[in-house]
Amino acid sequence: MLDLRSDTLTTPDEGMRAAMAAAPVGDDVYAEDPTTNALQDRVAELFGFEAALFVPSGTQGNQICIALHTGTGGEVIAEKDAHIFHYENAATSVIARGQIHAVPSEAGMMPIDEIRAAVRPKAYYYPPTSMVAVENTHNRHGGTVLDFEYLIELRALCSDLGLPLHCDGARIWNAMAASAISAKAYGALFDTMSVCLSKGLGAPVGSVILGTHEKIRQAWRWRKMIGGGMRQTGILAAAGMYALDHVLPHLHEDHAKAQLFAQIVSAHPSVEIDLRRVQTNIVMFAVPMDDQDFVRDMTFRGIRVAPIKPGWMRVVFYHQITMEEAEAAAAAVHDVLGDTSYL
Repeated sequence: MLDLRSDTLTTPDEGMRAAMAAAPVGDDVYAEDPTTNALQDRVAELFGFEAALFVPSGTQGNQICIALHTGTGGEVIAEKDAHIFHYENAATSVIARGQIHAVPSEAGMMPIDEIRAAVRPKAYYYPPTSMVAVENTHNRHGGTVLDFEYLIELRALCSDLGLPLHCDGARIWNAMAASAISAKAYGALFDTMSVCLSKGLGAPVGSVILGTHEKIRQAWRWRKMIGGGMRQTGILAAAGMYALDHVLPHLHEDHAKAQLFAQIVSAHPSVEIDLRRVQTNIVMFAVPMDDQDFVRDMTFRGIRVAPIKPGWMRVVFYHQITMEEAEAAAAAVHDVLGDTSYL
């Protein structure tokens, strides 16, 4: 079965498993796991931050970062299709005890004027605006890369307004591969970041949050409070180190698979797809079928896909999917739709 539902479906290859098995370990709650410490130092250096902290998941990473900037009754400005708004179980209202002010956008980039307009007036009956959050790449917009000039303008706005700027960088690695913008250049724009190791990079578990020494000192306490303090995490951190060495340099190949799939699927006259949004490893497309019927028919042909929003399918490519498999998946779409003459 070819599973294209997400790039979280990667599994450790033999090299990664060997690195995990050989990792020197200690107790990370005491900050004594040498492999985890090395990973944190490496990722902090890569993005140009003072410090970093390994956490179990991207959701925990985002929510800790939000809690670092937002107190009870505070408000986070985020794009209306953002992961922190749709997929994190309203955690902002539970952990930071704040709320999200959702701003719509065309491809993940909230208009600067609308962000400015979303900032609350300083009156006792409004929630105080506490931060701005962006997502790069943007999942529900199809893996789009936020324009770097836009991010520079947004950074200037946040500095003007005195607001922290957070990046949900679950797939920042794909943004780097697609844009040729360095990690340090991205990191210079944000007060905090959360970067994921268990999507396209292929590690089995973990994210890393980035900030100043003081913010990461506070993040240690938040991590412990919400159950993220683990022990011999070096076994997991070693997978992240291996991924940075062996998987990160090849992420552009996953983008090529997505482009191939999208080009073939777009040839079918009943498929709706915006090829301009196929910028990284994610492809969104609509077909004239009920979502579950399409999923069932693709599964019958050995391809697992999933809807990303009503009426829209998402497929995601990663390093354990071949170009041939990407082509076969696209052919299966044509087959399900009952017309292979466009292949």
